[in-house]
Amino acid sequence: VQLQASGGGLVQPGGSLRLSCAAAGNIFSINDMGWYRQAPGKQRELVAKITSGGSTNYADSVKGRFTVSRDNAKNTVYLQMNGLKPEDTAVYYCNADIGFFVYWGQGTQVTVSS
Repeated sequence: VQLQASGGGLVQPGGSLRLSCAAAGNIFSINDMGWYRQAPGKQRELVAKITSGGSTNYADSVKGRFTVSRDNAKNTVYLQMNGLKPEDTAVYYCNADIGFFVYWGQGTQVTVSS
């Protein structure tokens, strides 16, 4: 199983980005899918998670600005990020809980700067 993340980039404060992460391989079903981020010098932290049934969980710092969603038919999870702030700058990683394992994507850089 491989996760391929895309959609990062450079954006001005207040701007928007949409991240995508597609899982490919021998997949029967995916349980939770989520996004984490890691800023320089900081630990990796949860940004948002979504269950197979669509229940979501967000870090307090992104509530009201970010929206996580998924397309189960495409084995893909999305992160719509609005109202971006410089403190959102980080490498964003997707993950997927499949069977007994958790798989991680390669990370995509998000930089918020004027």
